[in-house]
Amino acid sequence: MNHLSLFSSGLEVADLLLTSGLLHSSWDAILDTQKQFYPFDTTTTLLPSVKCKVHNYPPNGSIIAFVSSPQSTVHHFQTQGRDLISSQELKVAFNLFDFIGTKVNPFFSIQKTAVLVFSSILDELTLLRNQIGNSSPLIITGHDLGGSIASLFTLWILDTILPSSSSKRPICITFGSPLLGDIYFQKAISERPTWNSSFFHVVSNKDLVPHLFISQTNVTSGSSTSLNIAYRPFGTYFLCSELGCACFEEPDSILELLVTSMGSNFALHQPNSLQIADYGMILEHLVCRSICRGVSLVDNSITNLQAGIVIHLKAIGVETQGNGGGLNSLTATTAERARKTLTQKNSIFDPNEKLTNRKIDLTYLEWYIKMSEDQGGYYDNYKNKQPGTREQIKSREQIIKRHRALTQYWKRMVTEVEKMPQKEGANFRLRWLYGGTNYRRMVEPLDIADYYKKGLKDYVAHGRSQHYVMLEKWLNEDKPVEGAKVRNYACSLTEDSCFWAHVEEAILSCRSMGLDMQLSREKLIMFERYVMNLIRNFAVSPEIFLPKSSFMQWWEEYNVIVGSSYESALCDFMRNHYRSYA
Repeated sequence: MNHLSLFSSGLEVADLLLTSGLLHSSWDAILDTQKQFYPFDTTTTLLPSVKCKVHNYPPNGSIIAFVSSPQSTVHHFQTQGRDLISSQELKVAFNLFDFIGTKVNPFFSIQKTAVLVFSSILDELTLLRNQIGNSSPLIITGHDLGGSIASLFTLWILDTILPSSSSKRPICITFGSPLLGDIYFQKAISERPTWNSSFFHVVSNKDLVPHLFISQTNVTSGSSTSLNIAYRPFGTYFLCSELGCACFEEPDSILELLVTSMGSNFALHQPNSLQIADYGMILEHLVCRSICRGVSLVDNSITNLQAGIVIHLKAIGVETQGNGGGLNSLTATTAERARKTLTQKNSIFDPNEKLTNRKIDLTYLEWYIKMSEDQGGYYDNYKNKQPGTREQIKSREQIIKRHRALTQYWKRMVTEVEKMPQKEGANFRLRWLYGGTNYRRMVEPLDIADYYKKGLKDYVAHGRSQHYVMLEKWLNEDKPVEGAKVRNYACSLTEDSCFWAHVEEAILSCRSMGLDMQLSREKLIMFERYVMNLIRNFAVSPEIFLPKSSFMQWWEEYNVIVGSSYESALCDFMRNHYRSYA
């Protein structure tokens, strides 16, 4: 994929937000809440307070607006409010936000003042969360520190929505909110695309608050030596200037653009003359202004993606050209980050979209199972690779193709589930466990056949793929402990997908009796018990008893070795009862 096939939709998304009325409705709710709780703005060094109010959003939705005293917030942040608090401290001191951590990013940090304020009104927020119920749509909004609390409250609600739930997720819209957490906080949220896409942060290039926790040393594409303490943005940023607005999603580009606009913001260096951005006036100005989209301002040699980025940056008042007239480094870097993000989005693994094709693949394998009865069953027909007719060869090629597609899909699925947080992963794997179990029982025997055809030994210890191990582990974890239905008929697919590996090892043990009689005998006795346990529980398919199957081959050899005088439960079953098993 190259630049010519990629386009950035930042201007279109910004226009959609403007014309949808979401931003105006959110800001109106903030103003109404501000007037009710903070009619007079005073500065204090004490911990800022945050108030919230629920507003109706027609037809049946709600807007929850969080506000604080702007001057109080800015003064507090400038003097003592820049510290982060780690997830370990959060768990011990507040027992909050542990759900944000993921297997890939288990540890993170959040802005300390936001946590303290959130904790101070926890009872009120708990009541609020219970009251809003299934309000749809639900918009959660906030200004400056109120925006930070709105973001944390939104994450708290998102954690209660199960992946398989039909409940609509809330939208969080913040205005002039400071950065909330470190790079690991940002990554933990970005690992859940549905979470990350729920956040829109409106920031004016003249607003002080969003720039409070950044400095030149925070900007980084990996050059900073203090990434573990640097603040990072998440979600979509609606950046605006007097010239226009555009939306950006790449965290590094957003951070760099915030720093670029900070460099020209004189108020940052004048703490006694703080100005709070009036987003009501900013929105009205943006709606009235026509955003220029003409490509005449762009060099014809620039690719479509770069042209879009140039227009986006011009819209928010950022210089795009260097001294030589070409693209400056900021523009080129922003375009490259956008390219990588768009490429990643195009390759995102969507299990729902691909599951239908995988069901078709399984149907082919089911057909192959039925067609294999005369060849000793599914396992042996595949393992022995008889030349056969042209149609048989073609059908085998189809099976190999389907085998490969299914394995690629389920390996990717297991990898994605393992990266999920514990709660989401548990719900997700429960939803897909039936399909994964059928796949494992149907496909792993093919892998076993390929393994022993190469003359290898001990598949379970040395040849088994980790994704099979995890699928089996999840199945065992999710089995009901009590009240499980007792099977009283033979299953169509042998429950233990490693059954044929145990059969192959038993055949090898029979043939190595002369080398180590005692060890081979112990292994064969264990195999007898293993098979008989499966038979008692109807956990093996009747196809294992087909005349040409590897299991029947093992039995014929074993019966000769032990002789007719040897007695055991399995021997009695094989000599007298196996024909009635089905």
